[in-house]
Amino acid sequence: MTRRYNFCAGPAAMPESVLAQARDEMLDWQGRGLSVMEMSHRSDEMVGIATEAEQDLRELLGISDDYAVLFVQGGASSQFAAIPLNLMAEGQTADYINTGEWSKKAIKEAKRFGQVNVAASSEDTNFSTIPAFDRWQLTDNAAYVHYTPNETIGGVEFFWTPEVAAPLVADMSSTILSRPIDVNKFGLIYAGAQKNIGPAGLTIVIVRKDLLGKAQSITPTMLNYQTAADNDSMYNTPPTMAWYLSGLVFKWLKKQGGLEAMEIINRRKAEKLYGYIDGSDFYSNPVEVASRSLMNIPFVLADAALDKAFLKGAEEAGLLNLKGHRSVGGMRASVYNAVPESAVDALIHYMKDFAQTKG
Repeated sequence: MTRRYNFCAGPAAMPESVLAQARDEMLDWQGRGLSVMEMSHRSDEMVGIATEAEQDLRELLGISDDYAVLFVQGGASSQFAAIPLNLMAEGQTADYINTGEWSKKAIKEAKRFGQVNVAASSEDTNFSTIPAFDRWQLTDNAAYVHYTPNETIGGVEFFWTPEVAAPLVADMSSTILSRPIDVNKFGLIYAGAQKNIGPAGLTIVIVRKDLLGKAQSITPTMLNYQTAADNDSMYNTPPTMAWYLSGLVFKWLKKQGGLEAMEIINRRKAEKLYGYIDGSDFYSNPVEVASRSLMNIPFVLADAALDKAFLKGAEEAGLLNLKGHRSVGGMRASVYNAVPESAVDALIHYMKDFAQTKG
């Protein structure tokens, strides 16, 4: 069997050792004679798996007891509704920062449940920059301030944490666990699993406990954070297999040296690829240098007519899922934690050959 290099933005590459362990335990988890997929979520075994996964995540991110850690379903997109329903009281306004497609989706959904103020936007630069903080028009006594630290599609990333009076809410789907963060600066962090956490089907919500119990009366039971917190994320049957696999990823991250070590690796991978792109006349990246994502690296060819040939050749070279998002076109290499540095080296080698042949 030949493994290929997967640059998909999500569902994304997972550590090969994690996949191998899951394979070995597929039919018989630790001598129990059944798969994790077949376990009752109420069983001692599954509760143990869930508890250990939460403990490992808390250790990786330095999450204190002031926060509840929830493992929920519905993807990060469900949180676009859950957040205003849980955090925005009647008559309040929430501030949103618009830095790309995922910010826009969050804004659109939040407007269904309350007042939204778009406090800053980089749409005037075609989402190639991060709005300077001194330009933000924040609301007095806002319910919260929402931003997307890393925009998967546009490839822009915040490398600073906004200092705001209201609870800070962050969609970290494509940047969580890629480098250390100070959780204490946030009221709520949420992230779809299918990039740096594990397989699709699971969403992590890290919410400060003083923000629980404030949901609007119309909030569906399954979107109420208090419900999840009171029931250890098992009010209904959770995505047990995804939870188990995410737990294996957390242990893998700890073995790599934690998030400090991952940041060093991720910066090196990104710098290699950006360095080659910037030194080439054949490829270019549209994002302001200071705002370039470490996780999602978009690039375009000098001649868009060559896009199909580039992608075909990449597939033949074992480089998968490099096509850019349909809303922006071009190419995109997502280099999450589980994408090895050798994948970036192989991509650069292919890009050089293609440019020499077609340029």
